[in-house]
Amino acid sequence: MEDLHFMRLWDKYSPLLTKTQQEITDLYFNYDLSLSEIAEQKNCSRQSVSDCLNTCRKKLEKYEEKLRFNSVIAEVGLTQSFLRTDIGKWAESAGLTKDQREGIAKILDRDYEEEVRRAIREHADELL
Repeated sequence: MEDLHFMRLWDKYSPLLTKTQQEITDLYFNYDLSLSEIAEQKNCSRQSVSDCLNTCRKKLEKYEEKLRFNSVIAEVGLTQSFLRTDIGKWAESAGLTKDQREGIAKILDRDYEEEVRRAIREHADELL
């Protein structure tokens, strides 16, 4: 579970690590190499690899503490889930027809990613 948490942080903040830190964490978590195997590849001690991984964990935790990207993403996802549930319950209790409920479900299932990216590009000065 701790590694999963680390990987979520790594996905967001790895560009903020040094090149060497990125390589070592990538080899350890994505390629599943042991500390000894990484030490051999990087021509350093096993302890150096261990120290690097511990330093990276601390750095990534600090980045999340300050920037909160993962926390915000989780909060938005949960908010959307609760909203979807509430809208579905409302649609059923409001006596909407099957077609109307399906129309609402279609809107809720729609992927807005491309539209969001376009809006951010077009209105970055106002939004960011």
